[in-house]
Amino acid sequence: MASSLTCAGALWALLSLLCAAASCVGFFMPYWLLGAQMDKPVSFGTFRRCSYPVRDEERQTTVMLEQCGRYASFGAIPSVEWRICTVVTGAGCGLLLLVALTALMGCCISDLISRTIGRVAGGIQFIGGLLIGSGCALYPLGWDSEEVQQTCSNNSDQFQLGSCQIGWAYYCTGAGAACAMLLCTWMSCFAGKKQKHYPY
Repeated sequence: MASSLTCAGALWALLSLLCAAASCVGFFMPYWLLGAQMDKPVSFGTFRRCSYPVRDEERQTTVMLEQCGRYASFGAIPSVEWRICTVVTGAGCGLLLLVALTALMGCCISDLISRTIGRVAGGIQFIGGLLIGSGCALYPLGWDSEEVQQTCSNNSDQFQLGSCQIGWAYYCTGAGAACAMLLCTWMSCFAGKKQKHYPY
């Protein structure tokens, strides 16, 4: 099978896939912010949450339902900042995934990725990483929402965690974006083979 990638390009394709996977897994998992409410562990993502209070009509009390799920609607996400973060980070993950899959196809298909296409793909990865990084930077602006304050001992605010802590998924998303912006963008410049010019 012919490849359109150099050795550095094959490494770029693999690294692109790993960066995209790290960012996408981190984005989807609801472990960006960890805290506790009613002595139960609670965690948040940008559009998902684990453990939430529900009203028990039989006992006439509020109990914590220990399940993970998405918010019922986009408008139900606790803050405007988290809604923007969801859109921006999701778009960035989509771009990284698109480039990673294209790079993997370049391993199997000749003449798919030229030097110019590789550089364009690197530019797209840089934009994708920048979008994800922007989403990660916006996320702490939503820590002043009522849901987060209830979980963080009522003393969280923008960029102040209170009793909560940042979870592994936040770091995973950010690390994938940083790797895509720095390493993958640089390696993409050396990914494609020089195209042969045939005299006709």
